[in-house]
Amino acid sequence: MITFQTIPTRLAGDFRYCREVVGMHSENFPVGSLFAPRRIRPLLHAIYAFARTADDFADLPGRGGEARLLLLDDWSRRLEQAEAGRPDHPIFRALAYVFEVTDLPSDPLHELLIAFRMDVTNKRYDTMAELEQYCRYSANPIGRIVLHLAGQANLSPGQRSHPEIFAYSDAICTALQLTNHWQDLGEDPYSGRPLYLPRELMDRFGVTEEMILARRFSPAIGSLMLHLVSRTRSLFLAGEPLIRAVDWPLKLELAAIREGGMTILDHIEAAGGNTMRVRPHLSSWERANCFWRALAGASL
Repeated sequence: MITFQTIPTRLAGDFRYCREVVGMHSENFPVGSLFAPRRIRPLLHAIYAFARTADDFADLPGRGGEARLLLLDDWSRRLEQAEAGRPDHPIFRALAYVFEVTDLPSDPLHELLIAFRMDVTNKRYDTMAELEQYCRYSANPIGRIVLHLAGQANLSPGQRSHPEIFAYSDAICTALQLTNHWQDLGEDPYSGRPLYLPRELMDRFGVTEEMILARRFSPAIGSLMLHLVSRTRSLFLAGEPLIRAVDWPLKLELAAIREGGMTILDHIEAAGGNTMRVRPHLSSWERANCFWRALAGASL
């Protein structure tokens, strides 16, 4: 149960720091936007700043894998200190306040760190099940945290009794993560990030890693990508009941995020599955259109 009214003055600078971290990173699917319940936006900014910074550690240019893992280990240590009431950084002072006033456990944040470590140590995925397991750590905790902070579900120990709403949230979050992978296919393997295409599906469609690394689009890659888009779209549809289950204005926030993801999938389909050289993105007009569609759907 969230009991805070306003952010304490002593923490205003820390939460401003978190908001600035959010503002430095452009995302198709923003966390803590103007559509989120106003009372939880600063808390979401603290969560996002923690995750975004850790993700940057995993991708840090010029650093080897061991150095990146050490940074993530230190981030984990600081998280434990914040939960114990001994924060030593603006992000963790903000998080300590979040823990204090919302009873949010640190477990989902530690799960995010598992995903960032996987980005350092696991550069390939053999099966779709393995990739979806990665999404369980990289994306699904965010949805569950949002539901907890908004008072729509409870992650507190002994009170995790929302299996259906969590399942719907997981479906949407996994779909968003996969959409981001398909969107970034032309960038990820060249920036040190993993190749997120499952080998079993690459083999089935006759796609080789050399084709991807050479950015050599082919009918085989197109068929594989359209298959993945269809599978991802089915996850968005499976999570649709979540939007009907939550209260306003979180309903609008989730509907807008889902519309954005589906629109990116539309772009990939329109390009025949080719994201090798041009990264699909949402224009300002499309973002506005997503909002109006979300508003119409959330009002039903």
